[in-house]
Amino acid sequence: MIRSLHSNFGFVPENVLQVNTELNMAGYKGEQAAAMQKRMLAAVETIPGVTAAAYAGRIPLNLGWSENTVFTDSTTDYRSSNAAAHPMEYSVSPGYFHAAGTTLLQGRDFTWDDKEGAPRVAVVNREFARALFGSEANAIDNSFKFGDGTRVRVVGIVEDGKYKTLSEEPQPAMFLSMLQSPSTWTWMIARANHNAQDLAPVLEQTLRSLDEGLPLTINTWDKELGTALLPARAASIALGVLGGLGAMLSITGIFGMASYSVSKRLRELGIRVALGAQRKEVLMAALGRAFKVLAFGSAAGLLLGILASRVLAFIVYEATPRDPLVLGGVVVCMALLGLLATWIPARRAMSIDPVRLLREE
Repeated sequence: MIRSLHSNFGFVPENVLQVNTELNMAGYKGEQAAAMQKRMLAAVETIPGVTAAAYAGRIPLNLGWSENTVFTDSTTDYRSSNAAAHPMEYSVSPGYFHAAGTTLLQGRDFTWDDKEGAPRVAVVNREFARALFGSEANAIDNSFKFGDGTRVRVVGIVEDGKYKTLSEEPQPAMFLSMLQSPSTWTWMIARANHNAQDLAPVLEQTLRSLDEGLPLTINTWDKELGTALLPARAASIALGVLGGLGAMLSITGIFGMASYSVSKRLRELGIRVALGAQRKEVLMAALGRAFKVLAFGSAAGLLLGILASRVLAFIVYEATPRDPLVLGGVVVCMALLGLLATWIPARRAMSIDPVRLLREE
């Protein structure tokens, strides 16, 4: 399952499978491993329903990541203080961006000609292009250097994504051709035009037919993404529970305050009814103080909610500091609950017989 993601997850996660393979454990080394990887890819592409397949040496949001130090093409002193950026580094095969659902904005994808012995090439994200070349327009066909002086030419630009955590700020990333730095430990990414869960058995059977001893681990996007989503999910659940408890305490407090206020004014309300006051007038008199408290509390809660949402934005993925729909919905919901809590004791006071009430007083 893939994990190369764009910032907004614009693909269907159920349609992608991720296969972890370690060919070195099966006895494949060097050119044998590269040939076997190509056979595996060709076999997977023939499976009905598979629309794209590719390799990646490492995938975004997986446990562990790799960063590199890059310099501008004019740099000759490769001390770290002269570095232009410290981008995330990924090694991928041709077709990776299509399989991963990552949009190629400019330039080209890798080809099978981008192999060992050919000039080094890279596909970078927009943040990398801005950091190294000032703009995306200047990045294509320009070069940068690694710390050992190796020159790498940019051939394509892809959209920014999430690489370490879902709540991270945009950061530079570069994708290198796996053919120019072969590895026996890879992730195969397969995209299907239907639910990938149904494809998993067929995928395993196809790969096993090439070599029974292949070490394989097949997972769906949902399962793999669970690790990356765990902190956000835990924070959301904890905040939800605390929010529910806070709402219960608020409702209980409003109900208690309204009940006490009405109970202290029963004689007054009874006199009003006895003198011919309309039910609406009596009801407003009973709820007046509660309404004021409710309005003040809603305003204070809205202000504190805006301030707290800034903290929430650092914890929960795609939580924005100011979301008018969410904030407005919360205020309206709490106001309605508050009105219900005050309505109940007020209705109880309205049902009391004023003659009996005055006799008791």
